Amino acid sequence: MTVKQISLDGYRNYGSVTVKFDPGVNVIAGKNAQGKTNLIESVYYLTAGKSFRPSSDKELIAFGQESAGIRAEVFSLDREQVLETRLHRGRRREIFANGVKLKKMTELTGRLTAVMFGPDDLDIVKDGASVRRKLMDQCLSQLRLGYLAALMEFNRLHEHKTRILRDYREKPSLLELLDDYDYRMAQFSARLIYYRTAFSTGLSHRAAKIHKEFSDYTEELTIRYKTVGGLDYTGLKPEAILPHLLEHQRDKKQAELSSGHCLSGAHKDDLEIEINGVPARKFASQGQTRTAAVSIKLAERDIHHDDRGEYPVLLLDDVLSELDPKRQSFILGKIENGQVLITCCDETGAACLVGGKIIRIENGMLKEQ
Repeated sequence: MTVKQISLDGYRNYGSVTVKFDPGVNVIAGKNAQGKTNLIESVYYLTAGKSFRPSSDKELIAFGQESAGIRAEVFSLDREQVLETRLHRGRRREIFANGVKLKKMTELTGRLTAVMFGPDDLDIVKDGASVRRKLMDQCLSQLRLGYLAALMEFNRLHEHKTRILRDYREKPSLLELLDDYDYRMAQFSARLIYYRTAFSTGLSHRAAKIHKEFSDYTEELTIRYKTVGGLDYTGLKPEAILPHLLEHQRDKKQAELSSGHCLSGAHKDDLEIEINGVPARKFASQGQTRTAAVSIKLAERDIHHDDRGEYPVLLLDDVLSELDPKRQSFILGKIENGQVLITCCDETGAACLVGGKIIRIENGMLKEQ
């Protein structure tokens, strides 16, 4: 899978620019705040119609502009494709694939896949559960059409149920809706848990293998999917998971009414990461944490490859400068296949990347390719 070229128009700090990429390694160089991350963000946006940064669509439109555009020519699933999005102030975005306007966001799934690895991901082991859920959601939303649809509906139901729990004291009639939202949230939680359980099993297997090699065979990494109810749903279909979730909901109902928060559902789940049988979040050193994070992201890339038969585009946003030489070398040694986009402040650290190209960015303008 490769992005042959991408054209931006009024996106972030870009005016009108077209960038052509090498099918191998691409080093995007420039000083800070010139638009390097914005460029790889535009590539990622076309994977699932959202940024990897916490931004609304209107923030992606250049200051003083009413709209912005991203257009990419990609080679995916053995064919050429053109993906395009138009972002507007005051009205909904438009997304096109091969000239056809897509009616639903789920229609974009799988046309372009990418694994994003930035400085924030180096803390994936130590950060809160929401970061690890995001890891699962980003990967599965690209690979499974059913997952993205279930996630979108679950988030909608969660938002509505939260409003009911917050406002029912002033509007008691809202409680009449609660049972219906409880049941539907449990249904979609079961679907998310089904996908996440399978994903975490595959992630654990691949990451453990990479991590063992990375640590010179001195450490063992394990990853388990941990649900809010603490049960193991490995191998169970959504319909078999549902009764357990409904029971957990009933146990938490009074606490939810008292606190005004949803205490049961897939939004409370986590990935439990251990190194040599010890919880990594509490006891891992900084070096162990970073080694585990690198292993997990490289394992995510392998999952894409094993699932689709082609490597996703790997986006490395200034991550090499945050790693010591050993970890830099390990990453670079693992990305000899597939397309890679690396941002950095200079090219010196990327001089060993044979067969790629250097793209220089200055103030949202392409200086040299």
